Amino acid sequence: MDPRRWRSRDRYDIYCAPLRFPSAMALTLRQLKYFVATAELGQISQAAIQLTISQSAVTSAIKELEESLGTQLFLRTSAGVTLTDTGWRFLNHAYAILSSVDEAMRVPNLASTVTGTLAIAASYTVLGYFLPQHVLRLSTLYPRLTINLHELNRESIEEGLIAGRYDMAVLLTSNVSNPELVLEPVIHSVRRLWVGAHHPLLKRESVTFAEVANEPFVMLTVDEAGQTALRYWSETPYRPNVILRTSSVEAVRSMVANGSGVAILSDMVYRPWSLEGRRIETIVLRDPVPPMSVGLAWRKNIELTPAMHALRDYFVRPAEIGGPPKRK
Repeated sequence: MDPRRWRSRDRYDIYCAPLRFPSAMALTLRQLKYFVATAELGQISQAAIQLTISQSAVTSAIKELEESLGTQLFLRTSAGVTLTDTGWRFLNHAYAILSSVDEAMRVPNLASTVTGTLAIAASYTVLGYFLPQHVLRLSTLYPRLTINLHELNRESIEEGLIAGRYDMAVLLTSNVSNPELVLEPVIHSVRRLWVGAHHPLLKRESVTFAEVANEPFVMLTVDEAGQTALRYWSETPYRPNVILRTSSVEAVRSMVANGSGVAILSDMVYRPWSLEGRRIETIVLRDPVPPMSVGLAWRKNIELTPAMHALRDYFVRPAEIGGPPKRK
């Protein structure tokens, strides 16, 4: 999502103005790739696993990058790393640079053999917070491939795949149980507690469900988020004190930033500012909470077309194709 759409006017310059860094700095593609992997995974150890390199190599590359830029890109916590304000801005630039490199280094045989049209169904959360940047990179990798996106709820996606209206889908997989579909995991995004900038719980490095149960709770309902939340709450002796159920992520963001309540949502939809320009912080949950899982789906017992193979390979074999790092 473009930061200009969800940050207030007084934050526009912070997130949309060009970054100005020392002219003598020398960035490398290796540093950018390691930075993006760490930003998307939220843990240096997981980035190292997916990049098949040592953890110290990732740490060194990020340190070199921060020293070259003269600014801190990550905040280190006991649970991993989170982007600073500058880190969020730099991530957008890194995506643009890597996309340009994809275009410059496009493999001729991939570009020439993958043609046609691919109908992809996606749920609201996936389309709003995950898929667009990858569609851009896919269009760069496969310029003769046309991708048509369709936003639908889970039930409509499942029905459309079975009926053959859509070739593949990218959706939240936790509630999919149709035996006629093949599911391929892509990422698992950690859920954390969202609080306002001055919330007392920020004094703690981690919190429990017992503590969260005492707070006014804002529950997101879009993409069956409400049912998912009640499912993991039901495995505890506690229940959330729900003050609002809403299908709007921005409403949740505003309520939390304004200090009206707290929420438990995934890193994939986290942004550090509300529309009003107020800060949102995250806290690690000490009790087990399932991550938000995003994956591919297609109808079982069909032969995948070259275009479908291209999409699958982009997400499942990212190191070879130039796709996103796969989260575990």
